[in-house]
Amino acid sequence: MSRRGRVTVGVLVGVFILFTLLGWGIDAYTDYLWFDELQKTQVFSGVLITRLVLFLVVGAAMTAVVAGNLYLAYRLRPLLRPHSAEQATLERYRMILAPRLGTWIAVAGIIIGFFAGLSAQSRWGDWMLFRNGGSFGESDPQFQVDISFYIFEYPLWRYVLGLGFTAVVLSVIGSLAVHYIFGGVRLQGVGDRMTAAARAHLTSLVAVFVLLKAVAYVLDRRALLLEQHVSPGLYGAGYTDVNALLPAKEILAYISVVVAIAIIVFSNAVMRNLVWPGVSLALLAISAVAIGGIYPLAVQNFQVKPSLYDKEAEYITKSIQATRTAFGLEDTAVSEYPTGDGRPPAELAADPSAQNVRVIDPQLVSQAFTVSQQSRGFYDFGEKLDVDRYTIGGKTQDYVVGAREIDDEKLTAQQSNWLNRHTVYTHGYGLVAAPANQKCDTGLPLFASGLLGSEGGEENVNKCITPTQELEAKQPRIYYGEKSTEYAIVGQADGGNNVEFDRPRGQSTNSGEEYYTYSGKGGVEIGSFFRRMIFAIKNTESNFVLSGAVNDNSRLMYIRQPRERVEKVAPFLTIDGDPYPAVVDGRIVWILDGYTTAKTYPYAQKINLATETEDRLTGTGSFALARDDVNYMRNSVKATVDAYDGTVTLYEFDDKDPILKAWNKAFGGDLIKPKAQIPQALAEHFRYPADLFKVQRNLLTKFHVEDSRVFFSGEDFWQVPNAPDAPQSGYQPPFYLNVKLPEQTEPRFQLTAGVTPLKRENMAALVSGSYVNGEPRLEILQLRDNTIAPGPVQVHQLMVNKENIANQLTLLNRGGQASVLFGNLISLPLGSDILYVEPVYVKSSQANAAPLLQKVLMSYGDGGTYVVLEDNLTKGLEALAALGKNAPPPSGTPSTPTTPSTPGASPSPSTSVSPSTPPPTQIPADLASAAAAVDRAIEDLKNAKRSGDLTKEGQALIALDEAVKRFQDLQKGTAAGTSTSPTPTPSG
Repeated sequence: MSRRGRVTVGVLVGVFILFTLLGWGIDAYTDYLWFDELQKTQVFSGVLITRLVLFLVVGAAMTAVVAGNLYLAYRLRPLLRPHSAEQATLERYRMILAPRLGTWIAVAGIIIGFFAGLSAQSRWGDWMLFRNGGSFGESDPQFQVDISFYIFEYPLWRYVLGLGFTAVVLSVIGSLAVHYIFGGVRLQGVGDRMTAAARAHLTSLVAVFVLLKAVAYVLDRRALLLEQHVSPGLYGAGYTDVNALLPAKEILAYISVVVAIAIIVFSNAVMRNLVWPGVSLALLAISAVAIGGIYPLAVQNFQVKPSLYDKEAEYITKSIQATRTAFGLEDTAVSEYPTGDGRPPAELAADPSAQNVRVIDPQLVSQAFTVSQQSRGFYDFGEKLDVDRYTIGGKTQDYVVGAREIDDEKLTAQQSNWLNRHTVYTHGYGLVAAPANQKCDTGLPLFASGLLGSEGGEENVNKCITPTQELEAKQPRIYYGEKSTEYAIVGQADGGNNVEFDRPRGQSTNSGEEYYTYSGKGGVEIGSFFRRMIFAIKNTESNFVLSGAVNDNSRLMYIRQPRERVEKVAPFLTIDGDPYPAVVDGRIVWILDGYTTAKTYPYAQKINLATETEDRLTGTGSFALARDDVNYMRNSVKATVDAYDGTVTLYEFDDKDPILKAWNKAFGGDLIKPKAQIPQALAEHFRYPADLFKVQRNLLTKFHVEDSRVFFSGEDFWQVPNAPDAPQSGYQPPFYLNVKLPEQTEPRFQLTAGVTPLKRENMAALVSGSYVNGEPRLEILQLRDNTIAPGPVQVHQLMVNKENIANQLTLLNRGGQASVLFGNLISLPLGSDILYVEPVYVKSSQANAAPLLQKVLMSYGDGGTYVVLEDNLTKGLEALAALGKNAPPPSGTPSTPTTPSTPGASPSPSTSVSPSTPPPTQIPADLASAAAAVDRAIEDLKNAKRSGDLTKEGQALIALDEAVKRFQDLQKGTAAGTSTSPTPTPSG
């Protein structure tokens, strides 16, 4: 290459390195500013310094080992080499390498060290836990070693061992190449094929490799407690491992030490050749196959398999106990729930738990929130709302809540320019809440907070708005939320005008708008030209420097989503996929659950977080967890993010978790606030985390069984049921309720879910998770084996196939002009049996129409005998109580229909009129008039939908419902009389 070419290549490489380093530097600097804003720089510096030190130390060590062996091989080269064609061929390579051999060795070592350092810096978490880990206070059941060894030490030792193997293998390969090029190893010519120096060097490296293998055998003994060995499908060391593999690993470790010594001695001191070292290596390989492979296989096939349970019983018990401890299941309270005759009790309507059942579905009602409470097209509440509880007027009840945020994707083309997107539409406004057990007459929720402008007042009650705000936030602005995906620039120059869109003055789009200037401490100051230039480069946006909207008082808000902020502040936590907003002391805060996890808890079952937390709603308003395999999980942290200034606060929730204590110590000891400092107003909004509950519920389907023999047979295993109305869509999500379950002394806000027997659809138990005195509590309400209660899928099929219910659901379809959507099916043990509640929504075929809650489908007991479809929860409870009072107890349980009916489908054949029935000759006038009234009501509903007026649409639906009820009542009266008049059918 010419001198000009070398200069050109050098310049290009220099520019590439410069821009790469510049990019890394800008990212690091902006990250530091972000952490400094939150006063969490100990996280930034702790992680950065640890990664940098590991990169340099491991990289330097790997470079020194590999480069040192390459240089040693060169120094041990023979001064005289025999003449041969092979050596003549190698001479040209020696002429190229020899003048700059030091440079070549240094470059090779640095490249290898660089990649080793990159690998090591990613292990910063293992190193921090190794340095700061304490005792678990528990020992593994096999070696009686503290669990802390497996959690804090084992992962790092295994990684260091891997580095050792890599260094030795690369050194052997590199040294052999150098020895060959410089004549220490020869394939042709007279005399020895290897010089004494080369033989000593290479055999020493092989001996080190064998010694490392001895260490690996020792670690493998501990690793047996972390792998899947115990039958059936459990983790930990089983009978074969303990009685065959463990002794085999120990024997092989001793053999490896002997072989390593033999290689050095026989190669360099006794026989000075490679015959006996080769024999030693061969014996080690044969021993590994025979002792570590054939012998354990023989024990498994000839001792364990013929009497599998007797051999594995002890280890099954160990695995069950370890799994229950690792996932917090050891204190699960199990009680029996004896179901009765299924007759609704007379006091059902007065039961406080029944009155608190949630009928507002957080998933289906989101569009209703958006349509009714946005007043601007760019506001959005997300795909799924959240459930929380508040105490208003001395009464605690559930509320469905949603934060009114600006969705950048819904801005119009005119609104989407850089100035509007980042300096005008900067924040949302208000937490909108609605009681979970009430609805407005139109089918909309009854909004109780988060109102805009001058809403409210007694005159607006019919508009589905409470007279006064029940959950008023003193600071309702939301600068940090789940929809805050882009950066925002806030703050105005001295004497400047407000430019941030705050809110409309009223629901009417012609009422004007209010503007605001941010006055909080959130965001990074970017008043200086240097910082503006830095962020202009980072965001590739020149407006940071050129636009007049960026001034001396400007602050830049970035990384604004609550989950992303907590993950950055606490990178050692796994964050729950469903953050939720709450009003605490007049401010809107996001509450998030953080988990500490581990992969190396001995004997515990390993699960995949993404798989175990997936259900019908995953990805719809909630985040899917990463595909991490873990066998230890604790809800150790409650985190909050202030919606106005973005402050991130981490509170210790599990004050006994050793992993959390290690992480807190690693970052200075004050990153996480003690549990005693949790404000009471905040603690009142803590709820049992959904993702942890799903993991525990799924594990309890098997690990509720503590008897090893019953577990081995699998006869008492459960399964999680699918979504009742759409079984093909995934598992049924758990649901939050503020109720008192049997065996509980007072109402609790708890997460509940039903489970069914394995490969069956009837109900087996109800699992609930709640907090009692600030401590998590899992409970199982288990049905007796001699009782058969229908499961969620069965109950839904039984209810919708009830003759009178199926007819009403068909009418709700309005001839294909609307579709029926079923909300969450809630199973609630009350009295002597189970109450089932399923809200029924009607969604118009009109574009962007919101589903409206029109009916509540309810049943008690067996799910098919006592079934009602009423306008609201109160009427449904009263109707069920009336059925139980007036009707005799059911004589049996109806069979489960094989095919669920679909609203809008043809009537069931069992309800069809027989073809042999003689045709009637007259139609009663009142029945014909009722049919005409139904037709008129349907036409009025169509006209209301065309006008887009939700209030008129709700009133039309109510009128249609009344007309249909009158028609059905008259129809039943005609059928019960002696008239032979035919039954007319409304044309709609």
